[in-house]
Formats: sequence, C-alpha cells, structure tokens
Amino acid sequence: MEVLSTFNFLFISSILLLFLWMKHKYSYWEKRGVQCPYSHNYIFGHTKRLLLQKELFGVTYAKIYNCLKKKGLGFGGFYFFLKPIFLPVDLEIVKSIVQNEGNNFVDRGLYVNEEGDPISTNLFNLEGKKWRHLRAKLTPTFTSGKMKMMFKILTDSANGLQKIMEEEQGKIVNVKDILARFTTDVIGNCAFGLDCNCLENPESLFRKHGKAIISRNFIQNVKLLLILIFPELMKFLNTKIFSDDINDFMTKVVKDTVKYRESNNVTRNDFMHLLIQLKNRGRLVDDGKLLDEGMSSKENTITMDEVAAQGFVFFTAGFETSSSVMTFCLFELCQNKEIQDKVRKEIKEILGKYNGELSYEAVMDMTYMEKVIKETLRKYPPLPHLDRESTNDFKLPGTDVTLEKGTKIAISLIALHNDPDYFPNPEVFDPERFSEENVNSIPDFAYIPFGNGPRVCIGKRFGMMQTKVGLARLLQNFEFKLSPKTALPVEYDSSTFFLSVKGDIWLVPRKL
Repeated sequence: MEVLSTFNFLFISSILLLFLWMKHKYSYWEKRGVQCPYSHNYIFGHTKRLLLQKELFGVTYAKIYNCLKKKGLGFGGFYFFLKPIFLPVDLEIVKSIVQNEGNNFVDRGLYVNEEGDPISTNLFNLEGKKWRHLRAKLTPTFTSGKMKMMFKILTDSANGLQKIMEEEQGKIVNVKDILARFTTDVIGNCAFGLDCNCLENPESLFRKHGKAIISRNFIQNVKLLLILIFPELMKFLNTKIFSDDINDFMTKVVKDTVKYRESNNVTRNDFMHLLIQLKNRGRLVDDGKLLDEGMSSKENTITMDEVAAQGFVFFTAGFETSSSVMTFCLFELCQNKEIQDKVRKEIKEILGKYNGELSYEAVMDMTYMEKVIKETLRKYPPLPHLDRESTNDFKLPGTDVTLEKGTKIAISLIALHNDPDYFPNPEVFDPERFSEENVNSIPDFAYIPFGNGPRVCIGKRFGMMQTKVGLARLLQNFEFKLSPKTALPVEYDSSTFFLSVKGDIWLVPRKL
C-alpha cells in the first residue's frame, strides 16, 4: 500500500508539473501583451487541424489572420503546439519584417542539418552568413541572359505538352497531372540536363519521386511536425526531412550528372552547368568552360553536397509551384470564357508579330497573359505563407511589444491576397486588377506572391517564364472547358506545404 501511495503521489505530481509547465508555455503571448485569435487547445495550441493533417498550413494561418483582423488587431500571436508564433496583420508591420528590417528577419527558422541531411542545406533553408554567401553566388544564375539561355529547353517541353493534349483532345483530361509532368520535364531538363520523359511516361522515376517530395502520409507528417517543433532534438538524432529513397535518388542524379560532364567536358545551357562552374571556378563565366587553370579558392567555390542541395530545391520548387499556378489559371479561365478568349487573342497577335515563333521576346510581350497569371497568383499563391525568424530583439514600431531574438513569424499570403480591404470582391477572378490604371491602387505588401526584401524568391523570373510558355502553347492551340467531373468548390490538399488542389482538375480540351 505504501509503494502504491508513493506511485500515486509521483504520478499526480508529474501530471501537475506537466500542467503547470504547459500553462507557463501557453502564457508567452499574454505576458507580452499580445492577443491570441481564440482560445488554445492544451495539446495542439491553435493548430489542431493542421497538426492532424486536416488542414493546410496556409489555411490555418489565414483563419488566424482573419480572426485577428475581425478583432481590429494589427498583429497577434498563436501557438503551433507549444511554440509561440507571431502573425502580422497590419501592412506596415509586414513591410517592416519583410523589407525595411529585412536583415533582422532574413532567416526562415527552418531545419538545416549539414551532417545528417545535406539536402537540407539548400538556399531556401539556409540562414545567416552561409545563406548570404550562397545567395550572392546563385543570383547571377537567374538573370534575363541566363533565362534566354534556357528558353529552348522550355519550348521543346511545351511542344511535348501540345502533343499530349492533341492526343487527348475532346476527352476529359486530368490537367493537374499533365501539367505536373510538363513542369517536371522542364525542371529535369534545366536542372539536371536529363530527359525525364514524364509527359510520355507518367510512371517515370522523376515523376514518382516528385510526387513523394510534395505529398506526405500521416507518418511522414508526424516526422515533419517533430522536426518543426523539436529541431535541435531531431538534428541530434540526425533526422532527414525526406526519405532515404528521395535523398539517395536526387543526390545520385546530381553526382552522376556532374561526374559525366566533367569527365567528358560536356557543356550545356542549363542550371546544372552554372552550378558546376560555381563548384569548380567559384563564379559564372560565359566562356562555357567547366574548369580553368586558375582555380578559385575553396572559400569561393561550392561543394558537391551544396550542388546537390541546390539542384534538389530548384527541382522541388520549380515543378510544383508552376504546375499548380497553371492548373488554377486554366480552372479560372474555364469559368471566365471571355478572359480565356482575350488572352488567346493576345497570344495569336503577339506570335503573328514574331512569325509564329514562341520566342523569349514574344513571351515577354504577352502583357495581358501576365495580368492573368498575376491574378491567379493572387487568388492561389503557391507558397501560401512566408516563414521568418528574428535574429535580434525587435520593437514593433508604434507599440510596446518587442519580438525577442528567435521569435518565429508567419505571414499569411492567402489572407493578404484575399483581403477585401485590398482586393474588393476577392473571390472574383479579375486580371484588370493588375492593369496600369489599377495596379497602383494595390497597397504595398498586400500582394507578395514571391515574397519581397532580401529573401524574395530567387527563381521568380524562371517560374513566370515557364508558366507563360506552357499556357501560351496550350491556349494558342486549344479551347478549354470545365468537366462536371471536377469537384466544386475546390478544396486544398492538406498533405503538402504548397497550395495545391485536393483531388484533380478535369478539363476538356478542344483543338482549334
């Protein structure tokens, strides 16, 4: 009996101590005078549906934004499990974090494990000096000149997209899948110089691993959440974000490609050529060589692991974001026939000026199509929220609130882009929001689909170009109608970080 009483005492004491510890953790924002959107759950904080994989990160954050704004607050705090996260509502605070004080919020606070998970050392995840150093080296790879260099790769893949659509014309097609195969072919070609052949072969290894990278099952979701909540512990355990299959496949593809090109002195107008130059020479040189006699110091070059990590993130971000934007764009154009007809008319007029050739210059001249894409990015930002982390204490302008060093920040792009104060009737698809007459009425930082400031998306120019090429080739040759097979209203896939439709979008293409 005495042993049992001791056990009961220890058990009850442990429960009480756990409760008091959790109560202390959940008092973080209250002690700092920052309001929360609504009452938290003692186990899940404010993110129960997110943690149970019933809701997309971006959707959860948008709900918190809307709740705070409804209360008339310019910012608020919430809890991701026990982790406190700051969410700005007021555009001036968003601007301070993203741009004005961008150097204080340049880190994303994401998982980086150089030893145990080299692929995590990519430009998207890296922080501090390592990020600045690598960003400076990679920025020249996305100039307009380098985009022109890769343009033929895009048009060749777009011709393959046209061929597939011609074979399926008049039938009900899963446009989400076809466009993901198209962008996988583009990125595989531009990033690795490899013909992935996903359009012809939907079961290719690149498509298989691309799907696995984007979607997470329940077990993978639990692992990811543990990485987000307990990053130091997971780093100590040498946890990898992705499975060994994905890591091994992507690393092998990069290393085999580099080895082959260096051994055979193969040069090609693609992203991998630029990375190999950075690895061997520490800079980009337009002479096309992979090596030269005056080798750069190791301090200026990048390692093979860094090459693999950049190839991986370029592949991952490049194929999914663009295919998602194209999918949502065609979905909206099917419901707005007059807009579809207008963008098609522009495409044909512009191509007429360039002798029917889908050139880089022709694509750049398609200004109405650009408005259509921008409106798609407004309604459906592919990255639905921005992550930031304060590198120093920061006092919010005009308030008594100080964000401590290490504070996590979430900026909801879905909420900003669909806020009726900034975009009247936000549910309406209206490309004229981005006309010369109207675009200046959009408040600064109400529309930031690629982010802004020091960490603005380095590949935004490539992403826009890829999207325009694919849409131009399709809309030039086909009229699209929505199939009743498409479930309405569309829902978002909760198994991914990116904004992607749950299920599929089914359209009927008709050859013109």
